[in-house]
Amino acid sequence: MIEVRGLSKRFGKVQVLQGIDAVFVPGKVNQVIGKSGSGKSVLAKCIVGLHRPEEGEVLYEGRSFHAMDKDEKREIRQQIGMLFQGSALFDSQTVLENVMFPLKMFGTMPRSEMEDRAHVCLKRVNIVDKDGLYPAELSGGMQKRVGIARAIAMNPKYLFCDEPNSGLDPQTSIVIDDLIKEITDEFNTTTLVITHDMNSVMETGENILFIHQGRKWWQGGREDLFHSDNAELNAFIFAGDLMRTVKKAKTGS
Repeated sequence: MIEVRGLSKRFGKVQVLQGIDAVFVPGKVNQVIGKSGSGKSVLAKCIVGLHRPEEGEVLYEGRSFHAMDKDEKREIRQQIGMLFQGSALFDSQTVLENVMFPLKMFGTMPRSEMEDRAHVCLKRVNIVDKDGLYPAELSGGMQKRVGIARAIAMNPKYLFCDEPNSGLDPQTSIVIDDLIKEITDEFNTTTLVITHDMNSVMETGENILFIHQGRKWWQGGREDLFHSDNAELNAFIFAGDLMRTVKKAKTGS
């Protein structure tokens, strides 16, 4: 479990996050949603230690991350898998080498075992016989799947996904959403997804945090979205014609 208590972050005079309290639970797809510039990506970076908050704390299983020493932080980071926006694969490395990267960085196993583990992860995301290809030779959807394989290479306890459906067509987005949900269930990971894709939220969001102007504005499950009287949340989720159609179907109106 990951818990955020009273977290605030600013850059210079700009207050980006203010007093965020939230709990992200294991075995569920926890999603952070909000408009561009609302602070959701900064929140994720604070949680993984890329930014240090001015106030508040981030707790992993009840232990304050920013109070940990260097070795303890390294231990936590070894338990984190990350899927970056745009996949962030290394162009000069093959598919197999990309998936092996965290194993080389943090692991101590022989190369043959690293290769075996990488193959297991690639098979898990339905990528086979592509070891020697480079990212430029893959479709966007396949790049995302390789990114997921790399993210789970260390068998992470925590999985962070930053806009996993960015740049993907709707059908491929569904495949990625399903894969993230399956991996979360299978490994009981504490999965945190940063997204503004409401279709993804409605399909896989189990614990949803809505950030508005740097503050926690709402939190609940996807079933609760349609019954919320939060004006800012409703304006965000029902901004598109698709979501208005979904709302009509759900309410029968």
